[in-house]
Amino acid sequence: MPRRARVLGMIMAGGKGERLQPLTRERSKSAVPFGGRHRLIDFVLSNFVNSELPSLYVLVQYKSQSLIEHLRVAWRTSGLLPNFFVTVVPPQMRFGSAWYRGTADAVLQNLNLIDDFGPDAVAIFGSDHVYRIDVNQMLAFHQEAGADVTIAARPVPLSDAVKFGVLGVDRAGLVQHFAEKPAQPAPMPGDPTRALVSMGNYLFSRQALVDALLADARRSTDHDFGRSIIPELVPGGRVFAYDFQTNEVPGVKPYEEQAYWRDVGTIGAYWEAQMDLLGESPRFDLDNRYWPIRSEYHPGPPARFIGSDVDNVQVGEASLVKRATIRNSILGRSVWVNEGAVIEDSIVMDHTTVGKGARLRRAIVDRFNIIPADTEIGVDAAQDRRRFHVEASGLVVVPRGGRREFLRGLEDF
Repeated sequence: MPRRARVLGMIMAGGKGERLQPLTRERSKSAVPFGGRHRLIDFVLSNFVNSELPSLYVLVQYKSQSLIEHLRVAWRTSGLLPNFFVTVVPPQMRFGSAWYRGTADAVLQNLNLIDDFGPDAVAIFGSDHVYRIDVNQMLAFHQEAGADVTIAARPVPLSDAVKFGVLGVDRAGLVQHFAEKPAQPAPMPGDPTRALVSMGNYLFSRQALVDALLADARRSTDHDFGRSIIPELVPGGRVFAYDFQTNEVPGVKPYEEQAYWRDVGTIGAYWEAQMDLLGESPRFDLDNRYWPIRSEYHPGPPARFIGSDVDNVQVGEASLVKRATIRNSILGRSVWVNEGAVIEDSIVMDHTTVGKGARLRRAIVDRFNIIPADTEIGVDAAQDRRRFHVEASGLVVVPRGGRREFLRGLEDF
């Protein structure tokens, strides 16, 4: 029986997430809460652990303390197994005094970790997408193709392809040309309405990765996989595209969108992806015992409802809803909703209190907030713009509140 490939995961978690402001005002993009009890990074980490590939370095940089604390609590490992670890890696500055200058430079600065681990393949994945993937199936494709690098790819409508790296491939999946965010994306052969795009997740054979990083370091480039490394490798290397749509994960229900994947890099996409969790037949059902999305354990009691009208809602632990109306919404942990409040089509994050008679419509309320009694958010756009961040679509975002202010404010309830 052949030896199982030794795989090291390098999870890129240093992104600023500027298009998710103000949710990223005090945290990195990967640490943004999602779905009532998760952070965005929980999806990629769960995919690797469920794939039984638990050797993971998480490369952090921008406002990383919130993410570090989440990983410390939610992803701690016992240390009994030497290859089972989720370890945070801030910039080491081994090649000078610079911070990570790009995704490729982030891996380059940590080549010592790759040398010490001695992997056959290195998986370099992002940490801010919502999806499920069995990484072993991508690894099997990579090995069978004899690839230097394999790129997870999926078709998207041609109009959306301008936001991605667009791949041109032959019948075997060999990438013949690559264009990063082209103004005029090339359509897929036989399908003029769609283009094949990179998901930003890569599997490298170890030596090919090391050689590419060292060559890139000698040049004046963006030191980025999508903008520098991949375009340089395509002409002469064995670069293959792995069709994400062929990946099969156990426990996915028939009514779910097959090969579900969302880039939640904007407020609108972030809100829409969470709405996909709701309904009788959600597009992405978090209730999957065979492929769970793991997160922090909450020690609080089950959510409580007293005389309320609640429909199509997810509510986290230790929440209390008293004689309120909530529809088509997601509430995090320890959310208190008081008498007469109405919440519709909204996301209310952990440790938030919604006062008596308050009304929220198409709102995203970050953690540790107190919404005073009779406040209206999402009702009067002009008034909202004076107080909060309002997207072009009309979504209103209330920035994270302060923990101390929140605790003091509880005296009023």
